[in-house]
Amino acid sequence: MSKQDYYEILGVDKNASDRDIKKAFRRQAMKLHPDRNPDDPKSEAKFKELNEANEILSDSQKRAAYDQYGHAGVDQSMGGGRGGQGFGDVFGDVFGDIFGGGGGRQSSVQRGADLRYTMSLSLEEAIRGVEKTIRVNTLASCEPCDGSGAKPGTSSSACQTCGGVGQVRMQQGFFSVQQTCPSCRGEGRIISDPCTSCGGQGRVNKDKKLSVKIPAGVDTGDRVRLTGEGEAGANGGPSGDLYVQVDVQAHDIFERDGRHLYCEVPISFLDAALGGQLEVPTLDSRVKLKIPAETQTGKMFRLRGKGVSPVRGGATGDLMVKVLVETPINLNSKQKELLREFQETTDEGQQKHSPKKQSFFDSVKKLFED
Repeated sequence: MSKQDYYEILGVDKNASDRDIKKAFRRQAMKLHPDRNPDDPKSEAKFKELNEANEILSDSQKRAAYDQYGHAGVDQSMGGGRGGQGFGDVFGDVFGDIFGGGGGRQSSVQRGADLRYTMSLSLEEAIRGVEKTIRVNTLASCEPCDGSGAKPGTSSSACQTCGGVGQVRMQQGFFSVQQTCPSCRGEGRIISDPCTSCGGQGRVNKDKKLSVKIPAGVDTGDRVRLTGEGEAGANGGPSGDLYVQVDVQAHDIFERDGRHLYCEVPISFLDAALGGQLEVPTLDSRVKLKIPAETQTGKMFRLRGKGVSPVRGGATGDLMVKVLVETPINLNSKQKELLREFQETTDEGQQKHSPKKQSFFDSVKKLFED
């Protein structure tokens, strides 16, 4: 006898989305569940067909095989599949979230939690890259029991309360509501002789020593992931990951903005007025910077390619040098006398020697005249 088309059973077309299939299954399950149709001898068979159709169409690989080859492409996969589940189990899958149930057996295998570690780096380490050793405290799989939680030489046994499924079923009218088993707390197994090292938990606190390679060019907020170095999973589950987050310390000379570096360099007013040459520090060495005559304080000079090579690629940034003209202090009497003589020679040509100063006071004068 030929089987009915799965799409027809669910009442959806072949282009239906996963969400549409899920909604159709819930709707049909509520309608066809045997507990709601005690007088219909065919309800059990109809519900099995509905369950089988949902198993195939809700699985992308099985659905693709069915679309291409029909029932022949998926018949072999039904042997140990969901088609053998009880009605209560399927109904719990669909409506368990409404009544607080777990929806069939909850797997006790759980992935371990991810961890975060903040690594403080100097600006030089962040720009050049560095390899550091860190210590983290985490939950690791217990070695004596190999993560099982049972004393070496023993093993856990199926929970007698729930029969090893991790849940117990309560009948409420035509609803079959599933709840976490109170005896095994959903694990499905009972450890009668727990491991003395971990107390039956299968995991223990452990300090781990890890080597972390930080690539060149990282900045504050960047993260390096160490796969599988987080907490060990429960009941043989995979371990989580460790995320090392970078925090770059403030530098005495340089300030970073993305791929560019900035620094301020003081110069004497003589170098600013007459011009000169400065030695400017970079992260690798020192370079000569020519200061042209009549340079004003705050003037910015660009040294190309002396910045940061970004960690994600791209052109190397520049070093921006801002010069600050420093006023001399602690002058002796002779120096003061020479400066006064110099001042007398420049006062006669204010507009020529100090154009910004002259322009400012001309604006002030005009303000009050108006």
